[in-house]
Amino acid sequence: MLHDPLTLYKLIVLYMLNRVSFPLTTAQISDFILGRDYTNFLTLQQVINELTEAGLIAGQTIRNRTHLDITKEGRETLLFFENRISDAIKTDANEYLRKNEFTLRNEVSVIGDYYKSTSGEYEAHLVAKDRGINLIDITLSVPIEEMAASICDNWQKKNQDIYKYLIEQLF
Repeated sequence: MLHDPLTLYKLIVLYMLNRVSFPLTTAQISDFILGRDYTNFLTLQQVINELTEAGLIAGQTIRNRTHLDITKEGRETLLFFENRISDAIKTDANEYLRKNEFTLRNEVSVIGDYYKSTSGEYEAHLVAKDRGINLIDITLSVPIEEMAASICDNWQKKNQDIYKYLIEQLF
């Protein structure tokens, strides 16, 4: 076992990000680590910040969620130190990722974000991905911010129905 708990938490985060082919959100990683009482929220935030500063993970904030990916350097680091994570923790992490894969993937594969354009309108940018490939990528211009926010929220809830509708209508 490791003498420094922060190192173990960092390795768990790297391990989880290395086991999936898509980004995980900070909330998804928190759900696993905090749900098993490995550590507390503030310590986990410190771990994620230190991993990001060290260039072992990369984060991208989309609306109110931070999507995390392991970097090449993170993979190399994990290769050297993965044996320091207990088999029990690896089993728990693998089970969590396997059991929740569809939900985890869907949460980061469906992206809705908006911004104010140079024309003064708001643009809602909606994307649905599968294995890193855009299945659909739509930008809608609307006059007010509340509409753009609503479109993005509804995209999260109704993207599959909208995608299915478009396919049926266009093919």
